[in-house]
Amino acid sequence: MYGSTKILNVTGVDKTFTMHLQDGHSIPVVKGLTLEVHSGECVVLDGASGTGKSSILKMVFGNYAVQRGQIILSAAGEEVDIAAANPRDILAARRDTMGYVSQFLRCVPRVPALEVVAEPLIDRGVNVEDARSRAADLLSRLQIASTMWALPPATFSGGEQQRVNIARGFIADLPLLLLDEPTASLDTGNKQVVIELIAEKLEVGAAVLGVFHDAEVREMVADRVVFVEDFSPSGHPCAVTGRRFAAPLTFPSTEVRDER
Repeated sequence: MYGSTKILNVTGVDKTFTMHLQDGHSIPVVKGLTLEVHSGECVVLDGASGTGKSSILKMVFGNYAVQRGQIILSAAGEEVDIAAANPRDILAARRDTMGYVSQFLRCVPRVPALEVVAEPLIDRGVNVEDARSRAADLLSRLQIASTMWALPPATFSGGEQQRVNIARGFIADLPLLLLDEPTASLDTGNKQVVIELIAEKLEVGAAVLGVFHDAEVREMVADRVVFVEDFSPSGHPCAVTGRRFAAPLTFPSTEVRDER
């Protein structure tokens, strides 16, 4: 059972994309989005492709601005509204409060994989050797051979890059972890490793908000499901915090606000 501490509280969020190359045409994504995630809980965003699941994660991370509503992130007795925060506060929240595993690894070219994974800890003031040791443990666990650690991830396969991406996202112990299809490019063995890593984060009280198209993975990690279609601009959004399911479940970037 998840804890009573509410880490993320999203209320009444509207998001519309403006197509500036198409005479300012607007595409509404979500309307009245409302959800919450508690410590020790994994909430899964469910819905058909194109309904805005990944966009919701980017809103929470501060990459996408919103037109209305609040995205309250709470940790260490402090709160920040990501929807209204300035870039400096968003960057601080990313450093100290929330991690993000995107669908694709984005990192500085020519930086060795070991350094890419260790960087989030080093940025938080962890001793360099300790950070590298932790990075090595995660890379080994995700079956990235030690002979590859000195190579830049750009030379890796898609699946290998995603495993580096996962290691980088999981290396720090943060209150909130955002996961966007972390197992999409992985084989069965590495999917199981990711499931175990998620369980370990939940065990120590992290909150997880994720998108998982793999039904088996969803069944194994989800405590609750939020149906994104409930907040479709074309329908009638309802202010719910998700729908509770009994186990087992069955189911049918680093810029700040790079889009407005």
